[in-house]
Amino acid sequence: MAFETNVFINCPFDDAYLPLLRPILSAVIDLGFTPRIALESLDSGAPRLARIIELIEQSRFSIHDISRLRATSKGEYFRLNMPFELGLDIGRRLFGQPPANSKQCLILEAEPYRYRAAISDISSCDIATHGGEPARAMTAVRDWLNTQARLRAAGPAKLWGRFGEFTAFNYDRLIGRGYSSEDIARLPVAELIDDIGYWAQRHPG
Repeated sequence: MAFETNVFINCPFDDAYLPLLRPILSAVIDLGFTPRIALESLDSGAPRLARIIELIEQSRFSIHDISRLRATSKGEYFRLNMPFELGLDIGRRLFGQPPANSKQCLILEAEPYRYRAAISDISSCDIATHGGEPARAMTAVRDWLNTQARLRAAGPAKLWGRFGEFTAFNYDRLIGRGYSSEDIARLPVAELIDDIGYWAQRHPG
């Protein structure tokens, strides 16, 4: 896969994050890029860290959502995987040889400035916030890729509308193929990526 068009996505993998992940994936694909995410493969025998490093290595662009830095209930641990992978990505850029030193990353958070209490070393970085809202997450990704890749892309409202069209189309298509509503809600990410790509190829923006 082409380094220049790969986008590594580092985010939570739980059901609560799916409403944000789906439009993020849709934006990445609709803008002509290839999302690379650990969930694209279900090979239980592959070492996870080695796979993540491989994805980082293969991707010029990266999206890191660090919004799970804070535990939400007593006894819960905050999530360190996302900042760890962010560190790996930044390190690859800083200490790597071409083309790795041309890598670009977008850092997402739910709330502005909250990250400074947990990772003060990135306080000078531009952080985009989404407030837990899918449309805002998609807009942040669209705006960043549009700027970094100089795309002159369609506006956020159009991309959001296309995501809605895809969602309706794919729901009907999967129901026709024998999926239940619950199956569709829990559709594996690898299948979702394939389905978005299938729709985007047949419905160019």
